Amino acid sequence: MNDKRDVLDNGPFFHGTKAELKIGDLLEAQYLSNYQDKKSNYIYFTATVDAAKWGAELAISKSKERIYIVEPLGNFENDPNVTNKRFPGNPTRSYRSKSPLKIIAELGSWERHSDEEINHMLTSLKKLREQGKAIMDD
Repeated sequence: MNDKRDVLDNGPFFHGTKAELKIGDLLEAQYLSNYQDKKSNYIYFTATVDAAKWGAELAISKSKERIYIVEPLGNFENDPNVTNKRFPGNPTRSYRSKSPLKIIAELGSWERHSDEEINHMLTSLKKLREQGKAIMDD
């Protein structure tokens, strides 16, 4: 994990979800994952709106998709689930932390991926699960 002297990214940072949160709320690890039926050991976030859109669009819920602007309150590291596995380096600027993220604001408007793109991603993820390759390092 990084420390304050070795900052991986200065942000701004985003978290895509379908949870309704308020400014000042904390997102914390050890809550039910947006994507699996289990508690997550980390809280995940990104420094790109595009990756946050995927987070909101793929979250398991029928609620409204939301993107929050967040502030990491502790150390964080590259998300090993995408960094150097699916995308060499970290072009999605995806991170995870065991420390909370503070909700600073909600991104008011953003353009969703097309239904075709979302359905393609869902189909791809389903195939990975069926092949046993959708295991998250959490």
